Amino acid sequence: MSIYQVTRLENGLSVATADMPHMASVSLGLWVGVGGRHEPAELNGVCHYIEHMLFKGTRRRSAREISESVEGIGGYLNAFTSEENTCFYAKARHDRFEDLLEVLMDMFLNSVFDPGEINKERDVIKEELAMYLDQPHHHVLELLNELQFPDHPLGRSLTGTQQTLDRLGRPELLAYLRQSYVAPATLVVAAGRLPQGHAGVVRRVQRHARRILSGTPPVAVPFVPAQDRPRLRLVRKETAQTQLALGIQTCSRHDERRFALRVLSTLLGENMSSRLFQVLREDRGLAYSVQSSVTYLEEVGAFVLSVGLDADKLPQALKLVMRELRRIAAKAPPATELQRAREYLIGQMDLGLEGTENQMTWTGEQLLAYGRVLSPGLARRQITQVTGAQVRAAAADFFRPERMNLAIVSPLKSAKGLTDLLSW
Repeated sequence: MSIYQVTRLENGLSVATADMPHMASVSLGLWVGVGGRHEPAELNGVCHYIEHMLFKGTRRRSAREISESVEGIGGYLNAFTSEENTCFYAKARHDRFEDLLEVLMDMFLNSVFDPGEINKERDVIKEELAMYLDQPHHHVLELLNELQFPDHPLGRSLTGTQQTLDRLGRPELLAYLRQSYVAPATLVVAAGRLPQGHAGVVRRVQRHARRILSGTPPVAVPFVPAQDRPRLRLVRKETAQTQLALGIQTCSRHDERRFALRVLSTLLGENMSSRLFQVLREDRGLAYSVQSSVTYLEEVGAFVLSVGLDADKLPQALKLVMRELRRIAAKAPPATELQRAREYLIGQMDLGLEGTENQMTWTGEQLLAYGRVLSPGLARRQITQVTGAQVRAAAADFFRPERMNLAIVSPLKSAKGLTDLLSW
């Protein structure tokens, strides 16, 4: 029997639970299917700004009292904004469930958006933006997004810009909140030891549900790939280390090839035994940090490789990266290597889902992405069934020059010749 249950209320609000009666804690998330990709250009950063403001005071609590209401019972409270979702979440001992729900709903329904607090938080977010720009490993990923998704919301910073932040005031924030953060786009997820099971969670959420605004969830502008050659962008900065990020457009989260691509990323750069880690760091000593990842969105995805290294070693490292990409696209991985990658993925997933917070995140992401919660058991089977031939085919499908984008933050004065290295 599945631990996951979902109930959709009359106003469109969904309540989902992952029942873990053996746990001492409960994690509660209030999700909204609205993120950076739903923002018009002139409101870039509005979702992240709203995320901040929901912590800045309600009609009942000051900002300090919001924090104390959760931390004072031994819990913690946080939030994040992504391209497609926003989530406010809290975790505490299971018998404090109602306290967590009351605080999150108070923030969601009763935040005052005080003009003075809005102005202060604008400066805070600008400092956050400046912090990211001062971190080359973060800055290079922002540049890569701009390259991969030009002139599209997916290519914009979730934090916004100095200019868009200055344009966002109380009227703009409240208008966007009331228009977009509506019941059909909202999801309450509880994972852990639940108060009287799923039905008990539903009853408690229903007390607040009628106050969540009705409306039509926002629709994101689809991304239509139009790339026909490799793209490169260099931002010159006096740093001790060059940061590069290679992004390759791949498939959406609805494409069956995503499982093979996930195994492929693990083979290439997700752990210390991966091919690129071994080649770049262990064999050649070219880099300290070597990481790969895959991201799946509604209609597109991306494989991203990031490396930090000395500027003089950049051409050599890029040649080696391309050699490994060509190699995996030409020949299926051996059975033993494939098995290690599959076992690593399954093991990491199982270890993560031992905790109530990760179960809450899994449930929320699955439900918003697919309209249902895919069980971890199904995900395990799909990963286990990935063959070496499928991994090679995914690499051959996606690792093509016309899908490649290279962002670099470096003291280098020129990137001349580097685009040629992306040729097949």
